[in-house]
Amino acid sequence: MPRHAAHALALALAGLPLAAQSPQPTPPTTAGVLAATTAADWRPLDAENTLVMEVAGGSVVIELSAAFAPGHAANVRALVREGFFDGLTVNRVQDNYVVQWGDGEEDEAKSRVPKVGKAALPAEFDRPAAGLPFTPNPDGDVYAPEAGWSGGFPAARDPKTGRAWMIHCYGVLGAGRGNTADSGGGAQLFVVTGHSPRHLDRNITAFGRVMKGIEHLTSLPRGTGPLGFYEKAEQRVPIRRVRMVADLPEAERPKLEVLRTDTDSFRALIEARRHRHEEWFLDPVGKVEVCNVPLPVREAKPAR
Repeated sequence: MPRHAAHALALALAGLPLAAQSPQPTPPTTAGVLAATTAADWRPLDAENTLVMEVAGGSVVIELSAAFAPGHAANVRALVREGFFDGLTVNRVQDNYVVQWGDGEEDEAKSRVPKVGKAALPAEFDRPAAGLPFTPNPDGDVYAPEAGWSGGFPAARDPKTGRAWMIHCYGVLGAGRGNTADSGGGAQLFVVTGHSPRHLDRNITAFGRVMKGIEHLTSLPRGTGPLGFYEKAEQRVPIRRVRMVADLPEAERPKLEVLRTDTDSFRALIEARRHRHEEWFLDPVGKVEVCNVPLPVREAKPAR
């Protein structure tokens, strides 16, 4: 190439916009963030605090949080290990709200009485925030001074009172109770299967979430009685058995991993959900509500 031509080309290239010289980074998406995670970004389920409930449709895997409600987590472990839930039933399926299970017997004289676990405990609606890892949602919250995530669970906290609590997002587990705070304990359990009923926060002990198999609860027939309770005993859905993962043979244990919520990868996921760069979105939104950030769970990858 002649010298003058080469010089002209160099000048032309120097005048090109930066974007034409080097491609801009692709804006993050949920799929992209998850694809870029490393093994250190994930943790296995806590086998000692994870239960598997078998119903007609399949298995529901639920991880308990001893950090938020140690008394309730311990009591549910005791109830599971004594076989308390085996043969009991799902008694309530309220559309866009909750699925609840336990003893559906209305006659207290015929109700199943726990042998080792307890029917009721003092409430654990919240706990001290000190020492609890917390990744805040940058967009704030309506129901709490701060909302975010802790240990793989949706959570909130109040810096003024120094208290923290789990919040009622989709899939969260709670202990059913009567009118008094100490009338629950884990013998009656429910899972949020609809919109996020945040008005329940700090009114019920929330202490876990479904990690796999929630479709076996959300697909159940809706109850026709008040609050979605089944009106006839034959409508109730039998619980075949419930076992703690730690008590299962290795071959039967669910091999699942949860994305840690204290990592840069999770913070990148939050940003990807705040600013939607997927092709479908015409308005990238720019904000996100705490319950609209997914808490990913995946099958564990075999060790190499």
